[in-house]
Amino acid sequence: MAQTPHAERAVTLSRIRILPENLANQIAAGEVVERPASVVKELLENAIDAGASRIDLQVEGDGTRLIRVVDDGAGMDEDDALLCLERHATSKIASLSELGAIRTLGFRGEAVPSIASVSRMRITTRPAGRDLGTQVDIRFGRMVKVHEMGTSAGAIFEVSDLFGNVPARRKFLKATRTELAHIEEVVKNYALARPELGISLQVDGRELIRLPAGSDSLQGRVMRLFGRGAGSLVEVGGGKGAESGAGIAVFGFLLPPDSATAARLRIFVNGRAVQDRAIAHAVAEGLQNYLMKGRGPGGALFVVMPAAEVDVNVHPAKSEVRFAKPAQVHQAVLDAVQAAMARHQQVLRQEIFRLPERRESVAGEAPAALSPPLSPPSSPVSREPLPFYRAATAGPAPAASPLTAKCEEDPLLPDVFLPSAGSRPQPEAGEGNSPQPGSLRYLGQVLDTYLLCATDDGLLVVDQHAAHERLLFEKLKKQFSAKQIARQTLLFPKVVECGPEELQILRQHAEEIAALGLAIEDFGGASRVIKAVPAVLGRFPVEEVLAGVMARFSEPGSGKGGVRAEEVLSDMACKAAIRAGQSLNATEAEALLGEMQRAAVFSHCPHGRPVARSFSEPELKKWFYRS
Repeated sequence: MAQTPHAERAVTLSRIRILPENLANQIAAGEVVERPASVVKELLENAIDAGASRIDLQVEGDGTRLIRVVDDGAGMDEDDALLCLERHATSKIASLSELGAIRTLGFRGEAVPSIASVSRMRITTRPAGRDLGTQVDIRFGRMVKVHEMGTSAGAIFEVSDLFGNVPARRKFLKATRTELAHIEEVVKNYALARPELGISLQVDGRELIRLPAGSDSLQGRVMRLFGRGAGSLVEVGGGKGAESGAGIAVFGFLLPPDSATAARLRIFVNGRAVQDRAIAHAVAEGLQNYLMKGRGPGGALFVVMPAAEVDVNVHPAKSEVRFAKPAQVHQAVLDAVQAAMARHQQVLRQEIFRLPERRESVAGEAPAALSPPLSPPSSPVSREPLPFYRAATAGPAPAASPLTAKCEEDPLLPDVFLPSAGSRPQPEAGEGNSPQPGSLRYLGQVLDTYLLCATDDGLLVVDQHAAHERLLFEKLKKQFSAKQIARQTLLFPKVVECGPEELQILRQHAEEIAALGLAIEDFGGASRVIKAVPAVLGRFPVEEVLAGVMARFSEPGSGKGGVRAEEVLSDMACKAAIRAGQSLNATEAEALLGEMQRAAVFSHCPHGRPVARSFSEPELKKWFYRS
């Protein structure tokens, strides 16, 4: 008998089935429970949402053997202990309106049943107001036993034999050491997110972390978790951070750019540890010209904003978020990090030079007279002064280059950076009164590269090239912004032939290239004539100067946000600065140190290398076994 069309349709529809509850939970577990650290994360978040002030974790093996989480939170009665094992059951939200403004860490209602479906789970819990608690045993999603028992207030979740019923999942786990590192990272994240929370972690009976409840400030906890190698932390936002115009507060602590501690940036949005590329990019951009190539930012950064402006329901494990106005968040973080680094320069300045804090100049007030930055210099050695850097008493100006006819003096270009220095540099507008002499005492030069200085409590070593490079770079940046970079007009203009790519760069970035100090004009066809170069590069071949600019602007992303122009300025400063291996007399060395003392930014060269290293008295004594 032939089938009717209706019968064929019925057969087709029968292929769609409702999955069994346990199978659905295992599928959900594939999204929520990626590895043992995922279990730790979900149970930690539940404990924090339950108001716990103390959480203790015990792990055996790589976490698949046992994960035990004990908290002193609100606890659950028997009904709630059973309900938490049902899918889509949660105490975190009750209506659609609450979904748009999540204020808790966990809310999806899938974590506990998903974990229970791929493990042996035991829940022991008691609310504070009850005499007896409840214990529930679940074996791979199947309820085994429920009974009353005496227990402390709070909750204990024990997860053993994780992925015991799905051995294929265990094959994708990494080595025990790697899995434990992921667990430790989760614990550290929430220890930072809640500095007042007491938390401990034991692995195979060995205690790895123990942080007491209520004893740490955020700074103290950052120092505990990042270690002594963190150095002098960079404070962002000052306490809880100042809100931006968009109602976004940014605060936290970053590791100094040259920290000896392995850099890891932990990002928190409304108290939730997340991974966010936009925020990480903003931090890295804020640290531009402080970080060495290949190094990333480290520390703990917190972003607090209206809950309605951030969607935390975009990832099963809640490790990613989406912002309603991502550009505003990026800008708020960038501004906060840049301001923090500016303040950090003053902290370092005070530590190194032992100088009073700068104060802003009062309108109309004449700046105080400059005092010599260091102790009186020894007699200068008679020698040729440094190109583009010489002290007032360093001798006569060098002869003009045969290629130069004149140097257009820029009002923003201090005389110490010109070949014909005359008087001591005066404070720049807005820098306030000049600092008073500090306690630094110049000792001498080592390897014609490092300047040694005695301090009140030790020794300071300064990399002369890195120091001068940063000073030049900051001056050039200001001049570039004002379109006032000093040019050196060529006595004999140089004609060059350009390829198609070079001509495109010259057309596309003509305004930026001109602002960098290059005067280039059309000479017919593919020829261009160079009539002037930046003054600081006047002693270098014209072809070399042009090639350096072309190389930067031909890189991917050229010209975006002035990034490439800033890299050209960095190259210019590097070329023009005092070289490593260049001998300095005492006057020149002390003049350089004096410029550092007056500079707003001095701690790192534009490529991120540190300018100075301090060695304290205890460190010196330790070297010689005097401590």
